[in-house]
Amino acid sequence: MNSNDYTIIKEDDIKMRPEIKFRNYTDDDYEALCDFLIALNDKEDSHINWNWARLEWMMEHPEFDKSLKKSIGLWTEDGRIVGAAIYDMYFGEGFCGVLPEYKELYKDVVEYACKELKDDSGFGLAICEENTDEVEMVKKQGFYIFDQDETIMERSLDDPFEAKIPDGLKFFCPDPVEDVYDLEWLFWQGFDHGQDRAEFEREEEIIPRVRKHFNKDLGVAAVNEKGEMVACCLLWYMPGTDYAYVEPVCTIPEYRGKGVAKALIYEAFGRAKKLGAKRAYVISDMEFYEKLGFKKKHHYLFFRKLP
Repeated sequence: MNSNDYTIIKEDDIKMRPEIKFRNYTDDDYEALCDFLIALNDKEDSHINWNWARLEWMMEHPEFDKSLKKSIGLWTEDGRIVGAAIYDMYFGEGFCGVLPEYKELYKDVVEYACKELKDDSGFGLAICEENTDEVEMVKKQGFYIFDQDETIMERSLDDPFEAKIPDGLKFFCPDPVEDVYDLEWLFWQGFDHGQDRAEFEREEEIIPRVRKHFNKDLGVAAVNEKGEMVACCLLWYMPGTDYAYVEPVCTIPEYRGKGVAKALIYEAFGRAKKLGAKRAYVISDMEFYEKLGFKKKHHYLFFRKLP
């Protein structure tokens, strides 16, 4: 498909949206894509499962296939992104979204994703149950609901936070570049890949992850008396927004159940609150977060269309 020839508006709609253009993503579009995701979640948050922080975390994730970035589809008006189709790590799943005032574009965005972002099993995406217009649209395009879902939880940051860390540990803000080895080793253990360091070094590619908008003061780890990181909470906040995003939280097995993760999360919340965050989101339905004051906010169904 020639992107310059891609037709996003039917003939009857040309008078209504004459300036909308389509193009494929380049690295020069990164800031504009972040701005789009911020604007998408500005008035209401039913698309908060896809936000600027998730994009930034994902694009530097070891599993993200950067070679496919040029396939991301962007719809613009006067240079501003008003719609986007983004794959998730690799082809086969992704996100389709349009700003509220451009709802007539949603069908075209989904059609593009089904054609250009699919894999051998087709294309799947998550849609908030409350967005009934999007649900009906994808059903009309032949999508079916499959056995997977996603929950977004929300917590107000109005409360004061007492971050008491267990004895023998202290707070530490790891640098994702300088401390990349120690961070990756923590994630390896914390996400239950085992504690065989030789296997970790053999299997894991240790590459510094430069994330442009990440504030490392909001990445709070716990280190023991040996200086080893045993738990971590990364919190994301963009000045000008009023929410923070939790991704990821992990603790190595021998330090679980001691209140370490709670202390880290509360410490990070206190810092984000001082910067202007009023609430925090996490993609989870774990009881652990409910005990920290999170409440279930949105439920997402997964839809798939066969190739």
